[in-house]
Amino acid sequence: MWLRWLPAVAAPVAIASGALIGSLPAGASNPLPTKTPAEVLELAASHQVRTFSGTVEQSAELGLPELPAAGKPSGSASGPASAGSVASVIELLSGKHTARIYVDGKDNARVQVMDQLAERDVVRHGSDVWLYSSKDNSAAHLSLPAHTQDPAHTEDPALPNDAHGAPGMHTPAELAQQFLSKVDPSTAVSVGPDVSVAGRAAYNLLIEPRTDATLVGKVAIAVDGASGMPLSVQVTARGADKPAFASGFTSFSLDAPDPSVFAFTPPPGSTVKELPVPDKSHDPAKSHDSADAHGPGAMHGGAKGNVSITGTGWETVVGTAAGSAAAAAPLLQDPLLSQAAVAVPGGRLLSTALLNILITDDGRIFAGMVPPERLQAAAAAAR
Repeated sequence: MWLRWLPAVAAPVAIASGALIGSLPAGASNPLPTKTPAEVLELAASHQVRTFSGTVEQSAELGLPELPAAGKPSGSASGPASAGSVASVIELLSGKHTARIYVDGKDNARVQVMDQLAERDVVRHGSDVWLYSSKDNSAAHLSLPAHTQDPAHTEDPALPNDAHGAPGMHTPAELAQQFLSKVDPSTAVSVGPDVSVAGRAAYNLLIEPRTDATLVGKVAIAVDGASGMPLSVQVTARGADKPAFASGFTSFSLDAPDPSVFAFTPPPGSTVKELPVPDKSHDPAKSHDSADAHGPGAMHGGAKGNVSITGTGWETVVGTAAGSAAAAAPLLQDPLLSQAAVAVPGGRLLSTALLNILITDDGRIFAGMVPPERLQAAAAAAR
């Protein structure tokens, strides 16, 4: 699926949704010890939280079009769109989403996305991964190989997001890492007044790109004063006066979740599909080192495998290289794209407040938190 390689530049946007109301939480009543920006960055980078649970609310105002009636099942206007469709992607980029998240070490995790009329679950217990949608009472199972890394990260496993309409929601800490990885001399960092998130005192870490060649104006990350774990992320587009995206805990606990949370049995009458282990050797997202893709010092022009990377840090553009036009096929064949994207020289543009995606006439895809002309330039240079 075309979104799989986007985390290199825009994972926080891929899971955004809904209209944002309000701003950062009210200031904490008990001031935390004063720390410099460097000390708060170190606190967030060195946190060792591996066991926690809580409820996350994500909301955004990205300027995407409303889904037409055809984009959702008849009589189910509030239900989730079909998995894998452009409608499902736009749904994740609009509307309001709430998720319950449970993590106990690297082998136990559960995400429950609560739609208005349905629930979607991703559950990992050891090597078993289950995906379930109450919308159609369907489940899918995947057995992970022994070498698989921590499933709390978006890249592991990658297949479920595409194969079964997995929630695709991330913890604020995962989202924060996407932005913290871009902190270098091109970024101004400061610490604002303390904030309170889910009843916990947190440092208000403020990140602001020094370049106007990005759509991002500033990022506010609430870093838990006790554990160092990021508890909320808010992103404001350049020139805007309120955040376009917000993700944060409304409840949070560092206690180990009950083990029963990670036990999953398909409900009676559900259809069950066994999924093959994803072959990452043919995945554009895995054709280059993900750590390199996220690291600000490694985002230099060039291409690896089927992915081209141009620009650095906030100005990074990731695209599918020539000869990989098949990646755009699902988009080009989906009728909803004609409403969500507009014609521009050289292709069609899906534009949001924080992310632009260009689908070229020859079937390549370029994405970045940059103005459209940057994507067009990258596409021209990659011919």
